[in-house]
Amino acid sequence: MSYPALTAFCRRHSIGQEPKVAAGQYHFDPGEELQHDTSPHETEIAGKQRHIQTASAVLCFSGMGFLQCYPTFQRFDCKVFLTEALRYFQGSTQRVMIDNTHVVVLRGTGAHMVPVPEMEAFGERFGFHFAAHERGDANRSARVERRFHFIDHNFLAGRTFRSWDDLNQQARQWCDRVNSTYKKHIRAVPRELFAVERLHLKPLPAWIPEVYRLHERIVDVEGYVALHSSRYSVPVAWIGRRVEVREAKDKIEIQLDARHIVTHQRIAEGEYQRITLAEHRPPRGQGIKRTDPHPEEQAILQTAPELADYLAALKKRGHRYLTLALRQLLRIVREYPRPPVLSAVSEAARYGLYDLDRLERMILRRIARDYFLLDEWKKGNLDEDQ
Repeated sequence: MSYPALTAFCRRHSIGQEPKVAAGQYHFDPGEELQHDTSPHETEIAGKQRHIQTASAVLCFSGMGFLQCYPTFQRFDCKVFLTEALRYFQGSTQRVMIDNTHVVVLRGTGAHMVPVPEMEAFGERFGFHFAAHERGDANRSARVERRFHFIDHNFLAGRTFRSWDDLNQQARQWCDRVNSTYKKHIRAVPRELFAVERLHLKPLPAWIPEVYRLHERIVDVEGYVALHSSRYSVPVAWIGRRVEVREAKDKIEIQLDARHIVTHQRIAEGEYQRITLAEHRPPRGQGIKRTDPHPEEQAILQTAPELADYLAALKKRGHRYLTLALRQLLRIVREYPRPPVLSAVSEAARYGLYDLDRLERMILRRIARDYFLLDEWKKGNLDEDQ
């Protein structure tokens, strides 16, 4: 007996095989459940082959679907997508079914799944709760799972896109067309069934807050703030300052304080672009004009006004790291006695010495000579006793 004949015999008589179980069906009432999942795909964006994360949401009763694509799919992107999906459906269901994704799940699987508090609060805002199917029970989310094959071989097949905005705009138009097409497996048009389901959806809040995430950044020496893979310009006066970056779906807000805010159009992750606003760069040939002195310079002059000439000469020499030099000089003035400091500065100015490390060594030699005479004092006392 050949091996294929043997295995066929075993299958016919259920030898070494798990018993077959008949597949069932899930019944959903209008407005009861929305299924959400993501799947990786590849497509051409702006002439480059890109990896994308396709996010899909389907209403289980009517079969209405919604689709968007992202470079990555993190918790921020999940909240952005679900907000757009609920706006598209003009309401929310009682439950959102997910595939045990770490974006939503804090711990546990299936019926024991505990969502992340951030995502749980997000669901409460719209009046739904997250649920996860049991591990290995992919049929529980079949309404959204079967759609990815259709997306890959229908929407993405043969299409190219100019940008991420163009991709998502075409995805929305494709959803409108597909939702208005007769479906054999449900024997109806999803949009016609949606007319019934819409009456059972929970109404959206009167005010839907914008989804955002906050970052803290230091403005680099070129006057840019780095976020993900791109850099956004700010006024050159902000160089070295700490700013708060508010990242929303379509824009980036960089805030120094309540009165100084810069707004940029958000660039998708992985683009590696440098975005510069014209008002953030002085005209060619004009440098940065600082009208107010450094805070360290003011503190030095208040502590030791005698250093004004030396300080002015130090600034004229065009020290590359002037701010660090002023901080070092301020530390020297505050930590060491004034007489040796003034003496060392006077000698350094006479010889044109503006290396602050050497200046500090000169001060330490004077302090050692004038203030630490303990051994000589002991020797003098011993001579007097003798």
